Amino acid sequence: MKKNYSFGSGSPKSFQAYSRGDFDLESGTVKRSRKAKKSAFYPVKMFKSLGKRIHSYYKLHPARLFMISLSIGIIILIVLSVSERRFRMMGNYAKFDVGVDAYPFSKFRNLVMVAGHSVYTSSSCEKVDKEDSWFLESYQKHPGQAATFVDHIRKGVEITADDDDALLLFSGGETRKDAGPRSEAQSYWTVAETKGWFGKQENVRGRALTEEHARDSFENLLFSVCRFRELTGTYPHNITVVGYDFKEKRFKHLHRTAIGFPETSFSYSGTSSSQTSRDAALKGEALVRTQFKEDPYGCKGSLRRKKLGRDPFHRSIPYPNGCPEIEGLFRYCGTAPYPGSLPWA
Repeated sequence: MKKNYSFGSGSPKSFQAYSRGDFDLESGTVKRSRKAKKSAFYPVKMFKSLGKRIHSYYKLHPARLFMISLSIGIIILIVLSVSERRFRMMGNYAKFDVGVDAYPFSKFRNLVMVAGHSVYTSSSCEKVDKEDSWFLESYQKHPGQAATFVDHIRKGVEITADDDDALLLFSGGETRKDAGPRSEAQSYWTVAETKGWFGKQENVRGRALTEEHARDSFENLLFSVCRFRELTGTYPHNITVVGYDFKEKRFKHLHRTAIGFPETSFSYSGTSSSQTSRDAALKGEALVRTQFKEDPYGCKGSLRRKKLGRDPFHRSIPYPNGCPEIEGLFRYCGTAPYPGSLPWA
C-alpha cells in the first residue's frame, strides 16, 4: 500500500537539480535563456517599413515622388469637394423636401411672371400713371412711359384671374440707387394694390407675390422659376411672361432656351411701348438680343457689368437655396445650352 508522508518544518526544502536555463555539460556552465523580445505592434512596423521605402525612393527619384504626391493631393481635394457638395445638396433637399402640405401655395401649377422695369417712388398712391411717380432712366423718360408699366401689371392680373391654377409673380430687384432700397417687384405689387387689382382683388390678390432679386430679363425668368418652387414645392407646368411686345423674341427664344423649358409650355403676352419711345426701344432691343445670343446666361462682359450695376445695395441672392434641383443651372456660364438634367426636361 502506498503511503503518504508528511514532512515537518525541519525537513529540507525542495531544490532544483539544475538552475533555470540550459546546462552546458562540456563547460559546466549554465546558459541563460534569451528572453523573447516584445514585438512592435504590426501596423507600426508596417508604417516604418513604408516610410523607409518612401525615403529611399525619394533619394533616387525626388521629382517623380513630388509629382505623385501632388497628384494624390489633388485627387483628395476633388473627392472632398464633391463629397462636400453632395452633402450640402442633401441638406438642401432635406430642408425643402418637406411635403406638399408644408408649402403655402402648393395647389398652383402655372406661373405668370410680370417683369419689372422701374421703381415706384411717389408717396402718393394716386399718381401711378405719371412719369414723375417713377424713377426713370434717361432712355425711359418719354410721355406715356408710366402707363406702360401699369399695362403690364393689369395684363398679369387679368391672365392670372383667368387661370385658377396660376400664381402671379412680379419680378425685379432694388435696381436703382437713387430710388432707395425699394424693389421693382414691390413697386408693381403696390400699384396693383392701389388700383384695387383692377376689379379682381378677391380672385387674384391672395396668389400674387414678388421675386425681389432679379437684375436683368434672364434673371426675371430664372429667379421666378426658383421662387415658384419655394412657394409651391414644385416647378411650373406652364409659364406665361408679361412684358413689352418687342421683347418676345428675347424671352421666348433666348431665355426660354437657356433654361431648357419646353416651348409648348411657354407663352409670352406683350403690350405696346409708348409711341414716343418705340424707335429707340427697338434699336436698344436689337443690341441686347445680340448680346444674349453671344452670352445666353448673362455671365460675362457687358451683360455682367450691367447686372452688377443694377445691384447698388449689394443684396445677397438667396437662390438656388429654394430650388436645389437646378443649382447647376445657376452656376453655369457658357455659350452652349446647359448640359445638365432639368426637372422639366
